[in-house]
Amino acid sequence: MWVDQMVRLPTFFIPHGGGPCFFMDWHPKGVWDGMAQYLKSFANNVRDDIKAIIVISAHWEEDTIKVTGNPNPGLIYDYHGFSPHTYELKWPAKGNRDLANQMSAILNDGGIACAVDEDRGFDHGIFIPLLLAFPEANIPTIQVSLCPTLSPKTHLQVGRLLQPLRDQGVLIIGSGMSYHDVGALMGRTEVIGSDAFDNWLSNSILMPSEQREAALLNWAAAPSARLCHPREEHLMPLHVIAGAATGGKSMIDFNDTVLGAKISAYQFQ
Repeated sequence: MWVDQMVRLPTFFIPHGGGPCFFMDWHPKGVWDGMAQYLKSFANNVRDDIKAIIVISAHWEEDTIKVTGNPNPGLIYDYHGFSPHTYELKWPAKGNRDLANQMSAILNDGGIACAVDEDRGFDHGIFIPLLLAFPEANIPTIQVSLCPTLSPKTHLQVGRLLQPLRDQGVLIIGSGMSYHDVGALMGRTEVIGSDAFDNWLSNSILMPSEQREAALLNWAAAPSARLCHPREEHLMPLHVIAGAATGGKSMIDFNDTVLGAKISAYQFQ
């Protein structure tokens, strides 16, 4: 077992931005500043209670869900064409094999096939936002992959199974984006539908748990859903986070318009 404690930690769905956007000059200037400030502070109220961190990143998919077991994970600079210094960023958080084993056992016992990956490091969906949130990199961190079927039902269930870890000092974070049409964000196409989808998503998240999860199961029927998520890998971390908060309340933790698109973050109790 991991470390028992009395405080139940919240879960968070956070936006991780575009590549290493928070650590480089951007035009227009300041476009990512609001999101950066949110990432620096979102865990402030629970910081002293965190014993370990689990992150579900949009940038790792495996045929079988995997968790990182590497005690000293390296960084995976899985972005392209950015300034040279962004490939020298460091975030040397440790892993924890005991926690990884516990997570794998929990998921397998719950009917979700899971394996421990001995070698995998942290992709930018983890180290970019957490370099802002936890710059000291002194909290053991485990990454969880997505299932490539991108099944809403599966990812909600992954969260439900991991929910008890919240009572053991484990902070569970989903790292993705509530809007993710890369072409539109990079200015190659027009941002369409982000207001309608963001309104639907935020209203759904604020519903009681049962209705919230029903809405997330049918997210693709939401207004402008496929315009905002041509492929849903950046939304599925939210399903895990919502599942890990089954029965709990929720709130909009952050909202901003970035490069013409509405972007939101959510906290679950």
